[in-house]
Amino acid sequence: MRKHGILNRHLTGALAELGHGDGVLVCDAGMPIPDGPRVVDLAFRAGVPSFAEVVEGLLEELVVEGATAAAEVRDANPAAAGLLTERFPGLELVPHERLKELSAGARLVVRTGEARPYANVLLRCGVFF
Repeated sequence: MRKHGILNRHLTGALAELGHGDGVLVCDAGMPIPDGPRVVDLAFRAGVPSFAEVVEGLLEELVVEGATAAAEVRDANPAAAGLLTERFPGLELVPHERLKELSAGARLVVRTGEARPYANVLLRCGVFF
């Protein structure tokens, strides 16, 4: 058994399969999940786990070279917007409908229990060297 980091075996295994350029959608409980990507559903109850907890945990495990979120997050969810702009300085903002289209190309979807709107981000994996 692992003693630190991400303990969920399904998520740990999915992360190990990612490569440079692969997309990882971290989404709230209400985001439509496209057919195709592998899904690890962490949602337990409304708000648990939170979007912020999952993003922070993933950033301890992944090299991220880019991130895309819905522009609507700025007005609808200032807490998520603050987290995203702090953690991803080059954050690309697109209309929510466009984010949903881009999500279809993700290799992995990690669904949180977040119950606040537009708490979604599409991460682009980088390399550590």
